[in-house]
Amino acid sequence: MKCMSDEGLAAARAAMEAEGVPPRAIDVFAHYYAELEGGATGMIHESDIDPLDPPPRLADAEVDEEAEREALSRTAIIKLNGGLGTSMGMDKAKSLLPVRGDRTFLDVLVEQVRKVRSAYGVSLPLVLMDSFRTREDSLAALAAYPDLRIEGLPLDFLQNKEPKLRADDLTPVSWPDDPSLEWTPPGHGDLFTALDASGTLQALIDQGYRYASVSNSDNLGGYPNPRMAGWFAKSGAPYAAEVCRRTPADVKGGYLVRRKSDGRLVLRETAQTPKEDLALADDITRHRWFHTNNLWFDLEALAAVIEERGGVLGLPLIRNEKTVDPTDPDSPAVIQVESAMGAIVQVFDGAAAIEVERSRFLPVKTTDDLLLVRSDFYVLNGDYHLVARHEDAPLVSLDKRFYKLVQDFDARFPKGPVSLANATAFTVEGDWTFGADVRVVGAVTVPAEDAPGTIADGATLEGS
Repeated sequence: MKCMSDEGLAAARAAMEAEGVPPRAIDVFAHYYAELEGGATGMIHESDIDPLDPPPRLADAEVDEEAEREALSRTAIIKLNGGLGTSMGMDKAKSLLPVRGDRTFLDVLVEQVRKVRSAYGVSLPLVLMDSFRTREDSLAALAAYPDLRIEGLPLDFLQNKEPKLRADDLTPVSWPDDPSLEWTPPGHGDLFTALDASGTLQALIDQGYRYASVSNSDNLGGYPNPRMAGWFAKSGAPYAAEVCRRTPADVKGGYLVRRKSDGRLVLRETAQTPKEDLALADDITRHRWFHTNNLWFDLEALAAVIEERGGVLGLPLIRNEKTVDPTDPDSPAVIQVESAMGAIVQVFDGAAAIEVERSRFLPVKTTDDLLLVRSDFYVLNGDYHLVARHEDAPLVSLDKRFYKLVQDFDARFPKGPVSLANATAFTVEGDWTFGADVRVVGAVTVPAEDAPGTIADGATLEGS
């Protein structure tokens, strides 16, 4: 197996070099390959950790406007934009989905940045981390905003890519039917390697930027927050994670814990939890705050730790087992070597966490989420923030047989989303097409019928 593994790593290196992957990214892949070969699973056992102590609350932070302006003047906004939305049947960047009328996620993100630039008189660069699958379309969309570019800085940098490895022998998989499926992004933990290897990290530092605010492009709640910027600059921390209180709906997300061996903060993902620890991991009275995947870091501190470690940060391995063609369960089993962006918390001395309002976390992972953010439960205000009409969002559950894919979802809401402003829950069972101006009031379940059905224009669906 060792000989085969040596051959597998050599073949992977050669393939990455041929694709122009930067040497440091190849070194990071080789590090994880050795861990994978050695049987590493990345598991974090409950016996080795303590729950996170109550963090400070952003709502309690005292930051004056001048401190906010000073912090924002040295802050860059980075959006993770490598996702295709494949789970929803998409073949382009998820951020290019319309989310409010004709405006896409990317349109709203740009307007959020422009509003803060105007209000505070700061440059506030917006930089995307694209993947090889999302770059072309995303940059084409940004061409509509010529004022967005900051001289000397790129609009994006490219997430690295790596070969998918055959599960049986750890060699790069071959898939002639679609060679692009032989490759995968290495998880959003690649952010730091890609930021460095692309030259973007040094370019930001050279232009006087000190802080970075990072969030997912499908999370419109992660807008540039002046108070958060001021708090982070004042804290002096090299890194800070935005966390929210967990609810029963948040048991699958990552959360911060404190490692007993050295007292450092560590991110624990569901995939890193042994089966015997799942009950304690899911106990929201024990692990009370989840990681929103909004984070802040000091650019100079990151550059220093990357240099100190020779470009290999050593974030915990996430072993992701899939098939080479995600749509074909009979295609060869592969392992994708990944890491999580938030796991870098363990690298920094003095890393911090801060509790933020739930409104900072509005990700869209399914068409259930998409219907909610498109609906009138949220109002898009003058700062391009999505503002909820009520504290508790209705729980949306659409029949996956008919609504999972965006094209099927859109076909069944051809005249726009239903009104959820007065809904507490909305469940659709079966195949229904909804007309214009349909209102949902209370907790409503639309039951399945033997044949596809239609809800008429102007209908009011009332529940308990």
